[in-house]
Amino acid sequence: MIDAKRRILLKGSIAAGSVGVAVGAGILSPSLVLANWNEAAFSAKSLPDALSSLMGSDATETNDAIKIKAPDIAENGAVVPVTVEMDLDGVKSIAIVASENQTPLIASFDLGESAMPFVSTRIKMARTSDVVAVVQTGDGLFSNAKEVKVTIGGCGG
Repeated sequence: MIDAKRRILLKGSIAAGSVGVAVGAGILSPSLVLANWNEAAFSAKSLPDALSSLMGSDATETNDAIKIKAPDIAENGAVVPVTVEMDLDGVKSIAIVASENQTPLIASFDLGESAMPFVSTRIKMARTSDVVAVVQTGDGLFSNAKEVKVTIGGCGG
């Protein structure tokens, strides 16, 4: 029994030491494992600019198959739970937008071919606005919106 624990400890120590040496030697750097970030889209001040930078177009078509679950009234804009799911095929990405925020693009999720088109997160909202879900499929961009009333702003309000 003691030998098994000792072996696990030794294996873990060797693995951690190897990663430490790789980072120290510059073979493995944190920038290689971080997600790709579209700075232009996330710093855009308007919704059309953000969508154009992120998805190549800002022309969306409203689709009721996109279901947004969010509270009607958010007591604190700093933590607003949002869930987006849909009955569409071939979903490539999902973006969540708060239209009245200073920078409207909140989150973007790229999905694999066999991924279920469902995301759930918590967002910050500066004030009452529409939460918009923009979905990119092979057929184009689709969106749906839900108004969320914010009583206490979460983005410095």
